[in-house]
Order: sequence, then C-alpha cells, then structure tokens
Amino acid sequence: MVRTTPPRPLDITELFPGLREHSTTATRLHPRPGTPTTADSSVGGPLLWPAGEAWPVCDDAGAHEPYNLTTPAALRRRREILATANARTPQRHGDFLTAEERAELDAADALELDDLIDDPIPLIPVAQLYRRDIPDYAGPDGTDVLQVLWCPVDHSDRHYSPRVFFYWRDSSSVGPVLEAPPEPPVISELYLPVPCVVHPEQVREYQYADLLPDDLREQLDEWGGDDEDDEGPGYQSDLSLAPGWKVGGYANWSLSDPHPVDCEVCGTAMTLTFTADSADWNGTHCSWRPLEEDPDTSPDTVGVQIGRGYSLYAFRCPESFDHPPATAMQ
Repeated sequence: MVRTTPPRPLDITELFPGLREHSTTATRLHPRPGTPTTADSSVGGPLLWPAGEAWPVCDDAGAHEPYNLTTPAALRRRREILATANARTPQRHGDFLTAEERAELDAADALELDDLIDDPIPLIPVAQLYRRDIPDYAGPDGTDVLQVLWCPVDHSDRHYSPRVFFYWRDSSSVGPVLEAPPEPPVISELYLPVPCVVHPEQVREYQYADLLPDDLREQLDEWGGDDEDDEGPGYQSDLSLAPGWKVGGYANWSLSDPHPVDCEVCGTAMTLTFTADSADWNGTHCSWRPLEEDPDTSPDTVGVQIGRGYSLYAFRCPESFDHPPATAMQ
C-alpha cells in the first residue's frame, strides 16, 4: 500500500514567496513491518553485503555507555511476548501478562551485560536504500545503494545516541551475499529496528525558521502559527519539515537550536542525508499522518526510540563520500 502525505493545510509560499528560494525535497520512507529481502529497500532489513567483505564493528569501546542493555534475542522475544499479550482479551484485574511471560521478561531484565560493551560491537543494519526507489538518493557516481548501519548502544561522544556508518555500493558488483551477518552480543533496547518495507514518497520542505534570512524569519514570527494558543497550522509543525524516517530534506533544530555540523576530516559544512526517527508522524500534530493510516494507528512503526522521542540526523561530507558521517539528535 502506498503512503500519501495529506496536502498541507495551506501553501505557505503564497503568503511568503521568498520561501521558494529556501526549499528542497525529501523522501519520506514510511517504514512498516514486513519481510524485506536483500534486493529491497528497507529499514532494519537484510543488507546486500558481499560475502567476502568483513562485517564492520565499532571498536570505540571507551565511548560505549551501559544504558538500556539487552541482547537482540531477548528484545525480539520481548516484542513477541508483548504482541501476544496485547492481542489477548484484556483481563479485568492484575497484570496483562501471564506468570510465565512475566518471569521470562524479568529474567531477561536481570541479565548482566555491562562488561560486553568493552569489546568491539558488530554493527546492525538500519536501512538499505536503492537509488531506483529513493528520489532523493545522492550517492557517488557508479553506486545505486546506500546502506546505513549503527553501533547499537549509546555513545558518550554522540550525545548518547548511536554511532552511524554509511556504505555506498554498486549492487551489480556485489556477487555472493553474506547470508548470516554476526549479531552484537549486547545492544540498547532502543536501537534494534523492526524489519520494515518502505513506501517512499517525495515531499517538499522549507528551511528551519531560525536558519532563514532575518527579514523572512521576522515575517514568519509576526505571522505566528507555532504558539500553543494558535489554532491554525504552524510553520515548524505543519508546513515546513516532515517528521519521520526520510532521505534528504532539512533538519529540525527545535531541541538545541541550530549549530554547525562540520566534517571532522576537512571542516566542510555537511549535508543532511538520512533521518532515523522515533515515529513516522507526530502524535500531537497529526497533519503529517498518511491518508491511508487509521487514526488509531501508532506512529511508532519501527520500534526505535531516539532520546526522549527525538530524531537522529545523519550528515555526509559534500567533499568526499569517504569522510565519516556526523550526527545530531533533535
């Protein structure tokens, strides 16, 4: 099923034509649980990874933080138990879990895993994006797939979020595919995506207000629309920046205010490439919920949580695709 963003409540460029010079496109991914293959674009799905290429690890052990630790198997089992319990007829009194289910979850919570973060941690797949599916794909010449992986524990040097890695490939030259990538012995329970198929949709975005020219920003401030007391659509919340998992577009700097994201190798200002999000749309501002979704559907489709429900923006260096990506949590 396709996913379609509703038309914006109003065309903000009719009120402020200058915004047309500060716009770009983004591809909303709209991930939904499914069974993607290595030949598909996906979130949390299997990667087209060459069998002869070593699976990457994060050896930045000094930055690994012991928060919300579990194992991939324990987290998948937790999800199974909770899904089964939620599907049952609700009980009138007491725990909605059976005694056996509660005991299994308690045993998983009691695992001692802190020492495992001192070792190199195999990365986990976050997204695989084929050029044919993603209008805003912007990889090196000769490539047609972007693979996004991350170290699945909090990093103190990444503002307590995962460390992200980009791999660009020519799918026609991969050859035999690695069938069983190694799994990390320990992860944060917040950073294991549910395998999802994607439903790419290109939308238009407008720059974050505080990064607009002063005169244009002042006009928007006078117009209003983002105050809690305003009943109409807000520039930031409804008209400019799409929430959710996406490729390209602009970052929303509402948590910390804008700050430079420069390449650690060459110092060049970096370009937003990929966004991982805690939800596909904002539960408070639902104007971005796809038309095909039931209003009662949860916007949490991937099982990932960034901070307290934030987004993780991953940037690339425009000077060289070989330079490491940088991230910002907002």
